[in-house]
Amino acid sequence: MPVEIQSPALAYAPVAPLLLVFAAALISVLVEAFVPASSRRVVQIWVCAVGLVLALAAVILLAGTEELTFSGAIAVDGPALFLQGTLAVLGLAAILLLSERSLDSSGGAVVARAAVLPGSREDAVLAEATEVQTEIYPLALFSLGGMMLFTACNNLLLMFVALEVLSLPLYLMAGLARRRRLLSQEAAVKYFLLGAFASAFFMYGVALLYGYAGSVDLGDIFAATGTAGTNDALLFVGLAMLAVGLLFKVGAVPFQAWTPDVYQGSPTPVTALMAACTKIAAFGALLRVLYVGFGRTEWDWRPMMWGIAILTMVVGAVLAVTQTDVKRMLAYSSVAHTGFILVGVIALSPQGLSGTLFYLLAYGFTTLASFAVVTLVRDSSGEATHLSQWAGLGRKSPLVAGTFAFFLAALAGIPLTSGFMAKFAVFAAGVDGGATALVIVGVVASAVTAFFYARVVVLMFFSEPPLDGPTVAVPSGFTAGTIALGLAVSVLLGVLPQPVLDLADNAAQFIY
Repeated sequence: MPVEIQSPALAYAPVAPLLLVFAAALISVLVEAFVPASSRRVVQIWVCAVGLVLALAAVILLAGTEELTFSGAIAVDGPALFLQGTLAVLGLAAILLLSERSLDSSGGAVVARAAVLPGSREDAVLAEATEVQTEIYPLALFSLGGMMLFTACNNLLLMFVALEVLSLPLYLMAGLARRRRLLSQEAAVKYFLLGAFASAFFMYGVALLYGYAGSVDLGDIFAATGTAGTNDALLFVGLAMLAVGLLFKVGAVPFQAWTPDVYQGSPTPVTALMAACTKIAAFGALLRVLYVGFGRTEWDWRPMMWGIAILTMVVGAVLAVTQTDVKRMLAYSSVAHTGFILVGVIALSPQGLSGTLFYLLAYGFTTLASFAVVTLVRDSSGEATHLSQWAGLGRKSPLVAGTFAFFLAALAGIPLTSGFMAKFAVFAAGVDGGATALVIVGVVASAVTAFFYARVVVLMFFSEPPLDGPTVAVPSGFTAGTIALGLAVSVLLGVLPQPVLDLADNAAQFIY
């Protein structure tokens, strides 16, 4: 008898945010091919802005939707929409940073032609040239589209595809710095090689889980964990392999080694995109895998996650104290924050999910704006990121130093900032979920992080500026708007957090 094959059920309206971003990315590629070089940059900025704004509008219109589409491979639910909306706004702010040109006499932070030997004569010429790199716009859009898809994947095979779509453009963008080309290319190679290993682990985990459940859908894996006579070795080894790929992307210990080198070597606008958006997307996928696919096996994977969370908080906080470069310090700060967010993940409750969503939103805006401030402090060779060069910055530019000090206070979790409310949300969920010991470690690690944040503040306001120290560049509306947006969100979430907390509470329900 002939086998009946049912065609997949496709519903395009629920995935409209994804389609709009990918459509904008495709249009951006066509712009590269057909629009004259003289007006290409302006057109690219408009294409990115319109695509992301329309995606945000689609997310708002889809609020409250709970639907599995594309044969159950894509889940449109509260967490997916909340994170997609966050990514759309942060992506737009990152595009503004990438478009900044007034901070440097050349054409911005990104080199015009990447395939040039570092240290060569042509490399030196390109560092001062006014040529603009516009291929980075479609790369950024494709990466953002992959991130938005990553948060909504209900199928592990599609999740792997989304992982590669978001990662490959980032590998390229990490090597596109206009200055310090060798450091940038080294960062790109490290990120690519380690990312390829992590992706291989992820794919091998998918294969093992398919052998266990006979399916790569998270719902089918969840159903299989409740049956007798199955091979639990495939389940737990598969989950461990899967976790390697996801924990690499969030920057958790012991998979964090790439973070400081890549953050330091990449163009700072790309670092900002990476630090804010990649972590949000990766945590969205990790939450969906653990809550939807492995909710029944929590007593098996929670001890592993406990250990990873403790190591991540301690290693991130301690190593950040030893850093002498601002970008590397923020990188290890990012590692410590990964540990704090894992407290909410481990809670495995609606409160933990809500707190994690709120934390990701607050952290994303603060981190993006912090890296935007870093782009303003410059010397003759470009950005001045060594901490000694930031001495006395409060006397040269009280506004820039004060703004950066506020962002550091938010990252430290000082009251009346977004960071305090974010930590309170995940720590409260951790206590309610029986992880009080983990919360105590988190509080101690927070105190350590406050030390190195305070050290930078003291350096800026209570140290003598060097005689030949860097200057503070005056940004255009692109960077100024990004910093203002981050400042406004950090203040509002610290002073009036309840509307966003309620929004996160309403979104804290996965569709099964």
